[in-house]
Amino acid sequence: MRSVLLTGADGQLGYELQRLLPEGTAMHAVDVDQLDVTDPHAVEACVAALRPDVILNAAAYTAVDRAESEPARARSVNATAAHSLALSARRYDARMIQISTDFVFSGATDHPWRPGDPTAPASVYGSTKRDGEDAVLSTLGAHALVIRTAWLYSAHGGNFVKTMLRLMTETDNLRVIADQVGTPTWANSLARTIWAAVSRPDVCGILHWTDAGVASWYDFAVAIQDEAMACGLLARAVPVHAITTFDYPTPARRPSYSVLDTTETTRALGATPVHWRTNLRHMLHELANA
Repeated sequence: MRSVLLTGADGQLGYELQRLLPEGTAMHAVDVDQLDVTDPHAVEACVAALRPDVILNAAAYTAVDRAESEPARARSVNATAAHSLALSARRYDARMIQISTDFVFSGATDHPWRPGDPTAPASVYGSTKRDGEDAVLSTLGAHALVIRTAWLYSAHGGNFVKTMLRLMTETDNLRVIADQVGTPTWANSLARTIWAAVSRPDVCGILHWTDAGVASWYDFAVAIQDEAMACGLLARAVPVHAITTFDYPTPARRPSYSVLDTTETTRALGATPVHWRTNLRHMLHELANA
């Protein structure tokens, strides 16, 4: 039986990974209450006690704007903790899968980002996640896999979809950014791909995974309202207005174009992305039936 240590268990990805646990896999799922990943001694003790075959690191500091004023905290979770986990993985002969983000790229391109493209993060969050990638890959070599994703959402936890649903019941109109483009990704879809990667110990390096298609945040918001009304989650439609990044300044700079090329993942794992709107519909039906 394969044994897996999952960090970040209470997050939206951690939730999906647990509910999709494959047969023949024993999981020890921890969040900050069970393991402070920023404490290297605690990490070492945990890995030494469990001796997992695979470490799935879904723990992350994801408060993108707050990271600009809390860079040390962001670094401790996104980079230093990833390094500690990698060192313990190497010591006890475990493979490690590190979850990362489209924010490692600048956003200045007109084609989907490939895994080997140069990184140039424009925010504290992006730079600390990039440094976490580097630490894991340099420490573990062929025993490490980084999977980058983007615009993650789930029925569990906080995310853009649930924020939009709340605002659509509380306000009479919405203003949503239309000049940042990426791909909404259901955490369930990412979790399935991660489990496929767990079963392939020969796959290493960097892969990208998102759902298929392209959207702006404005496109995403409009689709959320349309699909939520169709499944009975919303009783009325509100006007959704397209605005620019300039109209909505934030402490952290976001990539203007963060579509990720998933071709290598399809080739390596045989996984085929489903269009983001189809998966959005699945997630909203899950919420409606809860």
